[in-house]
Amino acid sequence: MKVQKEFVLREIAGDYVIIPTGKTVLTFNGLITVNEVGADLWKMLQSDVSFDDLLEGILNIYDVEEETAREDIEEFLDTLIKGGILDKPAEMEQQDNDQ
Repeated sequence: MKVQKEFVLREIAGDYVIIPTGKTVLTFNGLITVNEVGADLWKMLQSDVSFDDLLEGILNIYDVEEETAREDIEEFLDTLIKGGILDKPAEMEQQDNDQ
């Protein structure tokens, strides 16, 4: 999975925000504010990565329980999917079908 190139992460006054660029500005109203974990996930999503890659990356950076990290990553990805910034990865589709 990889985020669309029409969105960028910016740090503004100590806050991280995801903003649209180019023609996407016309169709996407607003911006998404993220914390440091979200900013780190965004940076990882600049390359084609799997959910497990994201999980491993967060576990290496932060002192957090795996289940907590997994839930936070899923929530972050859901936010990006709902905003049209990320297409729903096949592995998340499979998880939904398994439940």
